[in-house]
Amino acid sequence: MTIERVEVPVPELWAGVDVGKERHHCVVINAQGERLLSRRVLNDETTLLKLIADVLEISQDVLWAVDLNHGGAALLIALLVNRNQPMTYLTGLAVHRASGTYRGEGKTDAKDAFVIADQARMRNDLGQLRPGDESAVDLRILTTRRADLVADRTRQINRLHAQLLEIFPVLERALDLTNQGPVVLLTGFQTPAAIRRAGAKQIETWLATRKVRNAATLAATGGDLAAFGSADRLAGFAGLAPAPRDSGRVSGNLRRPRRFNRTLLRAFYLSALASLRGCPASRTYYWRKRHEGKNHKQALLSLARRRVNVLWAMIRNGARYQATPVTTAA
Repeated sequence: MTIERVEVPVPELWAGVDVGKERHHCVVINAQGERLLSRRVLNDETTLLKLIADVLEISQDVLWAVDLNHGGAALLIALLVNRNQPMTYLTGLAVHRASGTYRGEGKTDAKDAFVIADQARMRNDLGQLRPGDESAVDLRILTTRRADLVADRTRQINRLHAQLLEIFPVLERALDLTNQGPVVLLTGFQTPAAIRRAGAKQIETWLATRKVRNAATLAATGGDLAAFGSADRLAGFAGLAPAPRDSGRVSGNLRRPRRFNRTLLRAFYLSALASLRGCPASRTYYWRKRHEGKNHKQALLSLARRRVNVLWAMIRNGARYQATPVTTAA
């Protein structure tokens, strides 16, 4: 329904209808505000036609006023339109505010219908209610359907985020679940163990057969995060990974952990120290950290953290350490 501002001549009667789902209440008043008819009617075509006929018997010059322009009022509005009856519309909020200025504290359908009719009688700023064209009706149906689909999709994405947060927080932060590819990935692999067992190559093939775009990049991201999550926990247990100190909206604060295995930290520290003599890659990494401004102890701890990643990769792949990565011929 659309509301247009048009000049409406002053009628003889005003019929206010308090719209309900099953029943309406109609009150008809004259120019002096006297009630000429007050009736509670069923929301049924036969009953509504009888009400309209009875009101028109009193006078043919009637202005109908309703507090709802859709839903339960649709049948009444359609019947009034078919009989070329003028209508106006007051919002429920306007009726609620106006009812406080009338005598009595009680609230009934009859009182609300009288308030609607009386407000239509006194106010001249109300627009005339007219039916919308078929295109507007179709557009409203389509937009409502689209809003429902968007709400359903948002709920599904939120549930996936909540579930994945309990299983694999690192992957939850990395995946954009509004895209199809990450959702397809989760249908087959949800845990770090499952991703590590499959491997990046197998996941890439699995995604490619399902026609997922950028399958190689997505598979590599999942594999890297699975390895990183486990190596990060090992480093945290050894005291080589910073612990977050966040609260409320404050995030990103990292502090040295207070609870960790000091024996494991010592083992990694001594391992990093010993590697400076016999491992050129470790020595190069150590001096790179020194050139960045770190002192000897800080550079050794950075090297120990790096060796945690290497150690975890060796455990994960069941391979021995090789200073030069092995390349396979194409």
